[in-house]
Amino acid sequence: MAEYQLPEMLRTPLEELCLQIKLLKLGAVAPFIAKALQPADERAINNALSLLRTLGALTDDEQLTALGFHLATLPVNPRIGKMILFAAIFGCLDPVLTIAASLSFRDPFVIPLNKQQEADRVRKMLAADTKSDHLTFLRAFDGWMQARAAGREKDFCWQHFLSSNTLNMISHMKQQFAELLVDIGFVDKQRVAEHNRHARDANIIKAVMCAGLYPSVARVDHPHGKNFGKRPPKLYTKQDGKVALHPRSVIAEEPILPLKWLLYHQKVKSSKVFLYDATMISPLPLLLFGHHVERHEDQGQAGVAVDGWIVFRCAGQVVDLVQQLRRQLESLLDQKIRNPKLPLSEAGHKLTQATISLLSEEDHRGMEERMLQGRKMYDRRRSSGAGGAAGAAEDDGEEDEEDDEGGQEDARSDEELRSFQVDDIDI
Repeated sequence: MAEYQLPEMLRTPLEELCLQIKLLKLGAVAPFIAKALQPADERAINNALSLLRTLGALTDDEQLTALGFHLATLPVNPRIGKMILFAAIFGCLDPVLTIAASLSFRDPFVIPLNKQQEADRVRKMLAADTKSDHLTFLRAFDGWMQARAAGREKDFCWQHFLSSNTLNMISHMKQQFAELLVDIGFVDKQRVAEHNRHARDANIIKAVMCAGLYPSVARVDHPHGKNFGKRPPKLYTKQDGKVALHPRSVIAEEPILPLKWLLYHQKVKSSKVFLYDATMISPLPLLLFGHHVERHEDQGQAGVAVDGWIVFRCAGQVVDLVQQLRRQLESLLDQKIRNPKLPLSEAGHKLTQATISLLSEEDHRGMEERMLQGRKMYDRRRSSGAGGAAGAAEDDGEEDEEDDEGGQEDARSDEELRSFQVDDIDI
């Protein structure tokens, strides 16, 4: 055992330190950190700078952006900071503050000795059909708040395997986050209802989470043929390749995950890389809040790619519409972040409403049905082809194949995007 603990710089993420260096105008990050007695590894510094560029906190030449300035002044992880700033703008502040506080502290669920199965059952009951560890905690926290108001806090925590001390700490942190947003002008105490007008819309909450947690995204690959729905899907991240859901996740044992992508906040490495918490995410938030979006073509099929590996099929016109919507949305968000107290113009209000409508009305159930129908059609084509028995045998081997190419999903149709008349909105 080491005689002294490692310096904090060598055992914690460096994003907050990098932002402080830029905020204090101490020069380039890497040379400044190199002056330390025990400087951080160069790879860790580069990873931190890369994440801050992806978040939009730093420019390519390492200059602090307006968003980066606010993130540097917030005493939270930059990803959490971006999440709560966007929550104030998109009207889902209260639930996102709850999720942000839990991610900044620790999991409030406890597992008493010899009660793991019962605790797992209760968590899945709380999860319902959310397909999300983060929304499961949100439901637990809301239930705890109601129980506390009714004087049943102790019973609720006992029945749902929750730590009341942890929940109280999360509640205090949530209040502190809200006060920080008031201090920097993002939240007006006299208009709290406006900041929560979409607080019950799970699609908007997940989209805001995507804005903050990206690029922590995993791809879901289901087995083909007769093994579909019988064996769990494989998961891949761009950084780690094949990963797995932590056994405590409420979706860890789901044989079918209806969407192609997962958001996560924390990953841990033991026998393999585990995603500790996860939320299923649909295509549109990735298209709108991913870092870099460009045209993509594969075997004559038009599409759009996010950071070169998250690929969606769609018509060329849809790609143009997505890119135009992103440009206008980024411009509006930049204006709002530069001057939080500035009210939105009529055009800006139309743009935010169009974006919220797109996100809110995205048809998750329809995506699940199309995936299942497509899989059935795939199975029929294989079984009706030459050598049905050979095709079935091939299915058995397909489960072990690993394909690291970007997955593809159907993006919004041209008509759906045009229905919001993005072309007519001028910020």
